[in-house]
Amino acid sequence: MRYRYVKQADGKTVKKALVYTADEHRINPESVDKDAVYIVRCLQNQGHETYIVGGAVRDLMMGKIPKDFDIVTDANPSKIKKVFRNSRIIGRRFRLVHVYFGPKIFEVSTFRSLKDGPTSNTYGTIEEDVLRRDFTVNAFFYDPLKELVVDYVGGMKDIKARRIRPIIPLDLIFKDDPVRMIRAAKYGAATGCALPLTLRWKIKKDAPLLKSVSSSRLGEEINKIITSPHAPDIVKKLDSLGLYGYLQPRAAELFRTKPLFREQYLKGLEARGSERLPGEALSSLVRDYLENALDWESAGPESFKEALLAARSFVLPMNPPRAGMELAVRLIFREHGITVRKYRLQNEGEGRRRRRGPGRSKAPE
Repeated sequence: MRYRYVKQADGKTVKKALVYTADEHRINPESVDKDAVYIVRCLQNQGHETYIVGGAVRDLMMGKIPKDFDIVTDANPSKIKKVFRNSRIIGRRFRLVHVYFGPKIFEVSTFRSLKDGPTSNTYGTIEEDVLRRDFTVNAFFYDPLKELVVDYVGGMKDIKARRIRPIIPLDLIFKDDPVRMIRAAKYGAATGCALPLTLRWKIKKDAPLLKSVSSSRLGEEINKIITSPHAPDIVKKLDSLGLYGYLQPRAAELFRTKPLFREQYLKGLEARGSERLPGEALSSLVRDYLENALDWESAGPESFKEALLAARSFVLPMNPPRAGMELAVRLIFREHGITVRKYRLQNEGEGRRRRRGPGRSKAPE
C-alpha cells in the first residue's frame, strides 16, 4: 500500500489518501471496458489527471462487471470535447461530456470544488471532488494504466466491513439531494453491505423529502431499479426504509394491505432476470396488479385499452414511454393467450391522413 501526499498552503506535505496496487485491490484488467481505458489514456496523454470513478471501481473490486464506466478528470469540458470528436457537452449548471462509442455512452466530468458546498457546480481538485460524493464505497478513483486505486475516504475498509457509510454529514446529505436515500438502499442491496443504524434512522426521518423530487427523476430511478439484476432485493430494502411509497405508491400500499401481492410482485421482478427483452422490465411492475384488476376469463383484445390505462395509473409517478408500456401490457395479454395487434397506431395513422385530406402531401421531414 502506498500513500498520496498533498502540499498545503503553508508548504507542509500531508498524507491525504491510500493508494492500493493491483495485488491489493485485485481488479481484473480484463473486466475493464477497453473504450473507458482509451478515454483515460487519451486524456492522460494530454497531461490531464484522469480516472475511472465511483461505482464502477467498487464493482470491479468486488469481482463484478460494471454496467457503466464513469470518468473524472481535471480537464474542463471544452478541452475534453477537443480530444474526442465523438462527444458532446451536456448540462446547464454543471457541464460534462458524453463520449460515444457505438451504443455505449461514457460520462466524463471535471473535478468539482467545495466552494458552494457538497453540491457545488464549480470546478475544483480531486481532493475537493471526493468530498462531494455521497458514500465511501462510491468514491474510489482507478487509474487503469498504472492499475492503482486511490482511496481518500476509507472506502476499502468499508467494503471489507460490508457497510455503507456517508461522506457528506448526515444533517446535509439528504437535504442537498433526497435521491441519495434511494441510492443508499440500492448500494446496500446490490453489494450486500449493511446500512448503519444512524443512517437507517436518518433515511426514515428524511423520507418525506422525496416529495420535492420531480416525477421524471423518480421515474429514472425506478427504471434503473427494475432493470437491475438485484431488483427484488432493492425493492425490499426500499420498502423496509419507507421509501418505496414515494417511487411506487400504489404497489407500496398493496404491500401493506395484501401481503400475498408483495410476495408475487417480488417473485415477478426476480423471474425477469438480468437479461430482459423489450417491455419485460415494465411488465414485471404491472403484471400482478393487472392479474387482479382484469377479468381474464372474459378478456379479449378489446380489453387492451382498459388494461393499458390501469397499468399507467398503477406505475405513477413513473411515466414510461407509450410504446414501452404498450409492449409491456401486450406481453401480459400474450401470456393469457390473447394476441393484441398494433391496430391503435395504425388507426392513428389513418386519422392523420384523413385530416390532411386527399391530394395533400406529407410535409417533408
